[in-house]
Amino acid sequence: MKTTRYRILFVCIHNSARSQMAETFLNLFDSARFEAESAGLEPGRLNPNVVAAMGEIGIDISNNKTTAAFDLVREGKHYDAVITVCDAASAEKCPVFPGKTKRIAWSFPDPSAFNGAPEQIMEQTRQVRDAIRQKVEDFVREASALRFWV
Repeated sequence: MKTTRYRILFVCIHNSARSQMAETFLNLFDSARFEAESAGLEPGRLNPNVVAAMGEIGIDISNNKTTAAFDLVREGKHYDAVITVCDAASAEKCPVFPGKTKRIAWSFPDPSAFNGAPEQIMEQTRQVRDAIRQKVEDFVREASALRFWV
């Protein structure tokens, strides 16, 4: 019996930090059931602090590319869920994807907006990384327990 892999798109502003981490964690935790991608409203470059924070836990995202969410719409890509990981105002700018797509909003601080000494910025980035990791773990667990996708 073939199992369905649900297609999930994580979206944030630049696809440089939060959405990259969420995509990576979901593909790591449950690639048997989920196929995650990420994109940004205005794609930029990977945030080096995020690359470093992920590297600290043994995950290399240094070769990841950033993608424009609107390009995915133009390509006609379909997703079972689009999860925004930016603030609510930015999430409202997210494009509408065709088909039956669940829209889910998770709000996390933007690592590119952190200020302070380098170690303070890294500590804040680690906190966001850990919060995203926990949220993705909860998502995987809830999707199983609640039969979220039925």
